[in-house]
Amino acid sequence: MLMHDEQFRLSQNGPRLRAPASGLLGKILTAVASAAALVVAFMLSLLIFATIAAIALVVGGYLWWRTRELRRRMREQPPGGRVIDGEVIQDSATPNPNQPRG
Repeated sequence: MLMHDEQFRLSQNGPRLRAPASGLLGKILTAVASAAALVVAFMLSLLIFATIAAIALVVGGYLWWRTRELRRRMREQPPGGRVIDGEVIQDSATPNPNQPRG
């Protein structure tokens, strides 16, 4: 355990993290400052939340507006509609570079 002189010396070297509230007036001022800090933090968090919500609404509205034509075409042509099957016929006059010559 440190002696009293060493404890005093160590506490004077470091930064002071806490100032003691002096009397009733100091305690009242500390409570008012704490309440003001909480109110400011709450207002800032509401501002950030409102900004994020507004950006999300603008981006969502933009995507909804840009895809309206695609959604209309998908409603007009449901899945399982017209399927085209066919064959590919190759003209033998044009040589196929992938086919070996023989």
